[in-house]
Amino acid sequence: MRIPPFNPYVAVVIGVISVSTSAVLVKLAPQAPSAIIANYRLLLAVLIMAPYVLLKNRHEFKLIQKRDWILSALAGVFLAFHFIVWFESLDYTSVASSVVLVTLQPIFAFLGTYLFFQERFSYGAIISMIIALLGSVIISWGDFQISGAALFGDMLALLGAILITAYFLMGQQARKRLSLMTYTFVVYGISSVTLIIYNLIGGNDFLGYPADHWLVFLALAIFPTFFGHTLFNWALKWLSTATISMGIVFEPVGASILAYIILGEVITWSQWLGGSIVLFGLFLFTMSTAKKRKVTISHKN
Repeated sequence: MRIPPFNPYVAVVIGVISVSTSAVLVKLAPQAPSAIIANYRLLLAVLIMAPYVLLKNRHEFKLIQKRDWILSALAGVFLAFHFIVWFESLDYTSVASSVVLVTLQPIFAFLGTYLFFQERFSYGAIISMIIALLGSVIISWGDFQISGAALFGDMLALLGAILITAYFLMGQQARKRLSLMTYTFVVYGISSVTLIIYNLIGGNDFLGYPADHWLVFLALAIFPTFFGHTLFNWALKWLSTATISMGIVFEPVGASILAYIILGEVITWSQWLGGSIVLFGLFLFTMSTAKKRKVTISHKN
């Protein structure tokens, strides 16, 4: 194997920091509805990708079969609603709670493969899932003690984890026949159209937001998307999927630190305890399943 152009471990660190900015950036645009924030994040990402994909990868569009278009369309719709409910959760609960709970996505993904593809669990995977879910219960119970609204935000974050799982399950077959950039371009494009229709029906304004909100929209399209997920996928060429997954598990830590520094959000005892248990469970889960699966780098953040 040839030597990488730069240290892949550094790429993973940069990727973790980049995806950790997502939730904080959303909170920095309080005047924009969640669906508008999601719309511009995906639309701007599509516009940035368009020159490369249309010039270098346009031949791949001929490889997309009718079934792949249908699955990609469903994946795009699920991704759109994932962003809507997850961004909405941040209006009700803290960055720490929301990001930890939506990071449970790998567990929902494995449950999905069990239901639809008869994937079998090891005892280690089952135990680690129970540990992670116990941590999520502690977080939700602590937030419920604060307010019913915080608990509602937690439920939205969990729904976001389920929707991103559906996105992966719908799109995994089409992804096998297309390059990452082409597949992402197609799905993001479908998600953008879905969100435009959603915002039109909901009567949300597309314009009229402060200048700093537009900077947030652009930052969401660049940092979590390209400096986050693109670097993760590049690093997969040089590092194991388990190593990449371990990096992603630390995303809630980075998001919580940024939320404390930028937003002044203080982490409660239940978030500390529950979050630590969730991360420990996810760590065990990743280690117990790393040999059995190919890890897809999430577009959730």
